[in-house]
Amino acid sequence: MTALLDATDAQMATLADLVDALQVAEATLSSMSAARDGLLAIAGRLAVDIAKQGDHPDRGDHSLRTVAAEIGAVQRVSDRTIERRMAAAELLVDQFPAVWAAQGAGRISPAHSRVIVDAGSGIESPSDREKYSAVILPIAEAESPNRLRALARRVAERFASTTVSERHRRARSQRRVWVTDGDDGMAALHTHAPAALVHGMFDRLSQMAHALRNENLRARRQAARDGSEFEPDDRTVDEIRADLLADLVLSGQPTGHESENGLLGAIDARIEITVPVTTLMHDDADEASDADAALPAELDGRTPIDVDTARKMAGQTKGWDRVLTHPITGRVLAVDRYRPSRHLRRHLRARDQRCRFPTCGIVARKCDLDHNHAASTGGATCETNLASFCRRHHVLKHHSPWHVEQKPGGVVEWTSPTGRTYVDTPPAPNTVTFTVTEDAVPAPF
Repeated sequence: MTALLDATDAQMATLADLVDALQVAEATLSSMSAARDGLLAIAGRLAVDIAKQGDHPDRGDHSLRTVAAEIGAVQRVSDRTIERRMAAAELLVDQFPAVWAAQGAGRISPAHSRVIVDAGSGIESPSDREKYSAVILPIAEAESPNRLRALARRVAERFASTTVSERHRRARSQRRVWVTDGDDGMAALHTHAPAALVHGMFDRLSQMAHALRNENLRARRQAARDGSEFEPDDRTVDEIRADLLADLVLSGQPTGHESENGLLGAIDARIEITVPVTTLMHDDADEASDADAALPAELDGRTPIDVDTARKMAGQTKGWDRVLTHPITGRVLAVDRYRPSRHLRRHLRARDQRCRFPTCGIVARKCDLDHNHAASTGGATCETNLASFCRRHHVLKHHSPWHVEQKPGGVVEWTSPTGRTYVDTPPAPNTVTFTVTEDAVPAPF
């Protein structure tokens, strides 16, 4: 441990006071932002009411522009920006009043509100939006916006009027590729396509890029030992990814990068999908009639994907992990595979899903597995002593006064340098749970 090692008691007390003050300041800013949203929503309603009085055929469009121009002029902001803010404010205030109230009370930030509204914007019924808000708000108060996004999408699916598969079938007709020009002779290539394909493409590019970097490092070390000349490849992984994409699109093969043994061409894309077994068991008719029976699959525990894609991939893959969950709580109990290998790593990936530092959303497969109690001092290599930490927070654990303790059920408790405690609970897996009723309890013998 090196960070803050030389801090005095007075400096640590100052740090504690700063953290408290910043917490209050953040809550105040959230409240003021909610107040601004309320005023913008009132301004939007006022413009519409004025338009209705004159029965304008543009349905208030010009009135909205006029009011937005007035507000924009005094704030020195574009009237188009004000119109967008007014629309977003009306959506929050009118359709998600509980979320707006929570932000006004400083319990959540504007970023949390945006995530909740974005995920729930497809919920049509006011009563369902109210139920959605009631479920997601306690989660929002305990999670960062980046973590909340995946959870909000999952919760919103419970109340959506259509299934993700139905929406995906419509959305696929909007897939496209386009270019935007940048500065200094650069441009950006964008694609809007099914998430499983996009993530798969990015993963394959990443594997290729890292393989090239590793091969370059090996060649550099070998040249240093032999004393031979060597021209290093100093490109970053991002640069190599971009160059590989150009190679693959323009020539169909990584022509300018392929190694002598053809390793790059042999690299396959990898994605991780979790899908409840009940979803695999039901057909489209069941899905349409019983949404609870066919929960959507999830890509990397973050993005819902359509059931058709999940079923096809489950049927075509050579092997898949079975995640056993508790039927009532949904907690991960075990992970097995028809051809077992690296059992514990798979179990922990399924349990943790992302880095276990509060607010961090790095997916578990990109994280290190860390012993809570070091193996060098007798710590066991087991589920109750291991957790997934991204490299940044792995280093933080070992080189700062932050202290980590794992509690039962995979709960990880972090204690900060100022003595505050932050609890991170494993996210609920994408699984089906059941409610036990009195009638379902077997009678004693």
